[in-house]
Amino acid sequence: MHTTIGLIRHGETDWNAQRRIQGRTDIPLNDRGRAQARVAAERLMNTDWQRIYTSPLQRAADTASIVAEVLGLPAPGVLDDVAERSFGEIEGLTYAERTARFAEDTAVPGLETRADVVARSLPALSLLAAAHPGQNLLVVTHGGVIGSLIRHVTDFRLPNPADTIPNGSTNVFTVDEVGAWALQQYEGAPGDAAARPIP
Repeated sequence: MHTTIGLIRHGETDWNAQRRIQGRTDIPLNDRGRAQARVAAERLMNTDWQRIYTSPLQRAADTASIVAEVLGLPAPGVLDDVAERSFGEIEGLTYAERTARFAEDTAVPGLETRADVVARSLPALSLLAAAHPGQNLLVVTHGGVIGSLIRHVTDFRLPNPADTIPNGSTNVFTVDEVGAWALQQYEGAPGDAAARPIP
């Protein structure tokens, strides 16, 4: 028996639109982001989802509330360990500003590694799956978390080097009874140099 977990990236914020690095900075959804949340929910109507959970950051929580309302799910539960990756001193910067301030091989103070993101988020999601065997669960989280988990689960075969995790996308995983993860549905999208992921 396996549990299905759909990881939804929250809808757009003004910082997303400006291509600013958000991290743990708590930026709310904009109007486009709220519309993306509704579209995401409508795309999920073909599966019987039982529960929804969310990162504690407002952009994720608001997305989860919209999805829950559209799908008729109970109010979202909160999972602290799926909060966005901390980007330290580059939060609030555009990618161009980040490059100007820190060379590519320079360590950024406060930047959480992808390995650290996986180390906190994967056990939390595995415990969630174990608590709901055989169910279909949704978790609204962030691009940095989703990208890190996809890299880990696929042994870095995905995302493709230039891909981004779009706002409102859903990447679907299964977790079996022994805790083994598999990626079932990938929704990365081709990016561009100005919006490439931070290593």
